[in-house]
Amino acid sequence: MSLTPEAITILESRYLLKDKEGNIIETPEQMCLRLAREAARAGVRYEGTRDAEDERIRLFYWLLVDGLFSPNSPTWMNAGTANSQNAACFVLPVEDSLPQIFDAVRGAALIHQSGGGTGFDFSSLRPKGDVVRSTGGVASGPVSFMSVFNAATETIKQGGKRRGANIGILRVDHPDIESFITCKEDNAALSNFNISVGITDSFMQAVEDDADYELINPRSKQASGVRRARDIFTKIVNHAWRNGEPGVVFLDRMQESNPTPALGHITATNPCGEQPLLPYEACHLGSVSLQRMYREEPLSDDQLLQELSPSGSFTEVCRNVLAAEIRRIDWALLRTVVHGAVDFLDSIIDVSEYPLPEIGQMVRRTRKIGLGFMGLADLFILLGVAFASEKAELLSEVVSRFIT
Repeated sequence: MSLTPEAITILESRYLLKDKEGNIIETPEQMCLRLAREAARAGVRYEGTRDAEDERIRLFYWLLVDGLFSPNSPTWMNAGTANSQNAACFVLPVEDSLPQIFDAVRGAALIHQSGGGTGFDFSSLRPKGDVVRSTGGVASGPVSFMSVFNAATETIKQGGKRRGANIGILRVDHPDIESFITCKEDNAALSNFNISVGITDSFMQAVEDDADYELINPRSKQASGVRRARDIFTKIVNHAWRNGEPGVVFLDRMQESNPTPALGHITATNPCGEQPLLPYEACHLGSVSLQRMYREEPLSDDQLLQELSPSGSFTEVCRNVLAAEIRRIDWALLRTVVHGAVDFLDSIIDVSEYPLPEIGQMVRRTRKIGLGFMGLADLFILLGVAFASEKAELLSEVVSRFIT
């Protein structure tokens, strides 16, 4: 296994197993074998033979030790250990009562302790100053409760290796949306949160039409105010320009792509924002290493047609613009790695332990995985393709289409 000094330092500090005294007790190769054995163990349930398990161990070990594929950090940290929590991304519901809010805080603490990150939609919480009938008092609002989640995250070190991460989302029609947009003006505030505004199609239409839109109290479901859409949109843009906060998530677009709409609406994502999830869902992520797909010997015409045509990636534009570049990508290897990576990620679902029973039930029901790629810029360098070029854009599209 070829590793740089920097990679070895990171492995030793975070990923290689240690004994109670903090001494490292495995090599990088043994770490890869630990993961391969754990993922392959799931296959016995379906294929039922020792030979099949051994074959999958060899496949998974090859993917990992050769640097062709990498799963998310919790898998490297936890697979094959007493803390076999291998997922990185979680979404928890936050409902509008004190017990339910602190149930979510507890769930987040357990997730962070096991190495995961959490996403929350705070839109169900009544706005600041709203009535609380059970006590005769007034609500403190979503932003105030986000500080509680932030403090809990600050205290729990993620998986014993790194601090936790969260994303907080609030609908653009929530009465507290303006205070939410500005809640991270101070860069030290909510330091364990990304924040994003949940944008609706109707809001974007109001921005385009320069119209007003209504703010809706989530408790009463009644309008509690009116705002000019462009004013709110401008405030979002200005604050995002200053320090990157808030981001935006397009709620209607996410729901259109929801593969299981009968199970609920998707209103939140993982902390990085690339994986929309239902409440109590988790996702196992991984990446294919594209720089490993470069080949010195160019493919022949016949090889190229054989590899790319079935995927629909070999278009006339591709043939003309990327005539030389696509011949130096090992498409057969990429196909093998993608198939093996999907098998690994799906298998790791079955051997994982989850922080809450509701999460385990939901994950095994929907079985969401996320496979992306890394090393795209390195591949461009090897191919002599400028990053901000038409070739780079088209090549990215071809690779993405091939993988999916």
